[in-house]
Parts: sequence; structure tokens; C-alpha cells
Amino acid sequence: PGNELIEALAPLPGEMVVHKPGKGAFWDTGLHERLTAAGVTHLLFAGVTADVCVQTSMREANDRGYTCLLVSDATESYFPGFRDIVVDMCTAQGAIVGWAAPSADVCARLEAAKAKGFAAVLPKGEDATSCRQQ
Repeated sequence: PGNELIEALAPLPGEMVVHKPGKGAFWDTGLHERLTAAGVTHLLFAGVTADVCVQTSMREANDRGYTCLLVSDATESYFPGFRDIVVDMCTAQGAIVGWAAPSADVCARLEAAKAKGFAAVLPKGEDATSCRQQ
């Protein structure tokens, strides 16, 4: 009721689903422990609402030492202009919380990293732990 995943975005088998009881993705969810166990150090943020859940989760991640990037055109607010304010707040003072970039730039950089062997598309059900360098 109101928070169900739509079929087109349903997780694949083995994909992590986080059930968050509050506004942030890290409080009382075990997300930090799961990401740490998988060797994750960098996170991309997108979603609704920029000024509540997205910003709270990004700040929580930054406080835990993750490098954060807000995909600026993949998040929105119910209030006109709030998304832009969140982007400005998160990137102020030399990226105090993290960086921001539009999805076209993010996708282009990921494709370039993949082409140079710095990134990979994982098969369904495989997690990032299999990609860590020894």
C-alpha cells in the first residue's frame, strides 16, 4: 500500500531490497553492514523525495565514509525548486556531502570505465564481492 515495488522495477533474484522504517536508508536496516561486507565504497543516489529520503540517506552514507554521487535528474521533490536546493546543499563547500551529475554524464562515465576494464556488468544474481581485486 503506497510503497510496493512496481513490476517493471522488481528486484532480480539475489538483489538487495532495503526495508527502511524511517527517512534514511541506513537507520535500522543493516544496509551499512551489507555494503561493507560486499566491499562497496561508492554510492549513487536517486529517487523520491530529494529533500527528505534521498538527502537523508546520502548524508547518512557520507557520515559512514562512503563516496556519494547524487544523480541530479533522477531525483525529484514534491515542491518545485527543492531538488535544486538539495543538489546545492550536498555539493556545497567542495562536496561536503558528495557530488552531483546528470544521468547522461553518469552513464557515459560508467560506460567509459567499463570499456577500460574498471567496471563490469555483473550477471544476474552475482554480487560485487566476486569482482574485488585480491
